[in-house]
Amino acid sequence: MTTRVAVISDTHLSAARADALPAACRDLIAGADIAIHGGDVSSEEALAAMRALGTPLHAVHGNVDAPALVRELPETLALEVEGARIEVVHDAGPAGGRLQRLRSAFPRADAVVFGHSHMPLLEAEDGFQIFNPGSPTQRRRAPRHTAGIAIADAGRLRFEHVVV
Repeated sequence: MTTRVAVISDTHLSAARADALPAACRDLIAGADIAIHGGDVSSEEALAAMRALGTPLHAVHGNVDAPALVRELPETLALEVEGARIEVVHDAGPAGGRLQRLRSAFPRADAVVFGHSHMPLLEAEDGFQIFNPGSPTQRRRAPRHTAGIAIADAGRLRFEHVVV
């Protein structure tokens, strides 16, 4: 069986803007089997709006999340999807040595999903991958607003970025 995983991070949606996720990002989540959020949802209302899309949402807290979200959401999360292990953390630290550092921090993982920098990234080495979907709402230095999709099948993961 193949599982589609919507991957987002750094949405930074306040209570007043909880429903401001771009339509393409909402469609990506709604069309997936599960969704992962790499932190910095920002508000309880935004998390509720994403959950209301109906796709099971797995999220970690980020550095700007409301205190209630920090209490509700874990700092790290491990998911088994079609035989592949995905670990999720918000801040993966400095770019230098990141792949090796995450491999050491999460030795059982096939992939680590993270956010924080708002910069889309996919790196792989010897079957281990790290993936930052970027941000669908605050691109900062990135050229576009992005999210990601992962296809999980028979213990393998294939990530790609999606412009939203």
